Amino acid sequence: MKIVPDGFDAKIDAYIDENWDACLADITSLVEIPSFEETDKAAPGAPFGPGPRAALTQALSIAERMGFDTTDVDGYAGFAQLPGASDTQIGIIGHVDVVPAGPGWTFPPFQVTEKDGYLMGRGTLDDKGPLMVCLYALKFWKDQGVQLPYTVRYIFGANEETDLLDVEHYRKAYDDPAFIFTPDAYFPVCYGEKGGFNGVITSALITDGLIVEFTGGAATNAVPGEASALVRANVAGLPAAEGITLTEEGTDTVRISAQGKSAHASMPEDGKNAIGMIVDYLLANDLCSADERVFLELDQKLLSNTDGSGVGIQASDEYFGPLTVIGGTIELKEQRFVQTLDARFPTTTDGDRILAQLRAVAEPAGATVENTLLLPTFLVDPKSPEIVALCEAFNQVTGRDDEPFTIGGGTYAREFTRGSSFGAEMPWIKNPDWVGGMHGPDEGESIDQLKTSWKIYALGIGKLLELDL
Repeated sequence: MKIVPDGFDAKIDAYIDENWDACLADITSLVEIPSFEETDKAAPGAPFGPGPRAALTQALSIAERMGFDTTDVDGYAGFAQLPGASDTQIGIIGHVDVVPAGPGWTFPPFQVTEKDGYLMGRGTLDDKGPLMVCLYALKFWKDQGVQLPYTVRYIFGANEETDLLDVEHYRKAYDDPAFIFTPDAYFPVCYGEKGGFNGVITSALITDGLIVEFTGGAATNAVPGEASALVRANVAGLPAAEGITLTEEGTDTVRISAQGKSAHASMPEDGKNAIGMIVDYLLANDLCSADERVFLELDQKLLSNTDGSGVGIQASDEYFGPLTVIGGTIELKEQRFVQTLDARFPTTTDGDRILAQLRAVAEPAGATVENTLLLPTFLVDPKSPEIVALCEAFNQVTGRDDEPFTIGGGTYAREFTRGSSFGAEMPWIKNPDWVGGMHGPDEGESIDQLKTSWKIYALGIGKLLELDL
């Protein structure tokens, strides 16, 4: 069935021009809500605190004003629906929650500031800006005044940034759509996400060590950019090393600090692990007891090879390429080293194999391994009609010739039976230095890129509606 009309380009371009001011006002109204999780303030109907509740209310209000049928799913999520001739659903899911502002902002984080063609503010990129232009893309089809062959349901999540309890609660009450996409990643279209394995390696009891403290990293899923160890040693006898700072603290005690480079665990090649730098320095300069050395040598095997080959968990496949693994945090707790790890794995291995191999390597060193999070790989055939349709929509609008891809990270898509992530980021476009990315200070998004995404989403929805689902 033909859905996309002749003259689509002219129609959608005019529609975007006519509706941009309204869309910008709606983006602004969402950004002004500091919708980060505050579980200590949770209440009935507001399971993630007042901010996500207020943002969910606002999103539903906007959708209702547009004329969509809306439903609040107990404050965990909500949805706007455009009924079609069939109950078969095409799904879209975005999120109204954000991470906290954090330090380092030069723009007001919970206010939209327009500067040189960019919208600055928390959520303009992740995910309130893309969520809203995609909702307006769906409104375009509603405003055509013709009944569509399928029902389109747009889900608004409120817990994407932390635990995904929004989707868990939603799926207990509602069936999955035939296909769903999320405007919360990269273009052109992602058809697969690596499996995820988080773990904790704990050393044997250290009874007579030289290391007094060892801390590094802020999160399991990030390459640590900073680490520090306090060691019983004489600073005068220690050599200099790149990225290492030595500071005398008291008599015969040295603070060894490492400055690496932080990166997301799915892209460890972009970072430099500060914990690994400390471990290498301690071992090279014999700044450890025999018991400590046993664990540090194990840790070095983990940290020195991001493909997992150091600990024997390497794997690769045609869709995802190689497994990646990083050590995210470390601490010396109750006389034991506690090292967390984050592995992203392809289809040729699984959590059981990874855990068994890690234990085989750790147990001779007297260490234990616990699996703390396990996500299976998520994969849709890249030649499936839905993936082809979305990729064609992107290429048609942009004039590019890009191919679908997979990622090491995770999105809402993997929480459903069939889905994909579909924009709105275009990582090949370089923003000015004063424009930050998602989760960082001065988060911002290009107005032109939002408008282009709007057009891509409108065409993508149209092409999905033409498929035989």
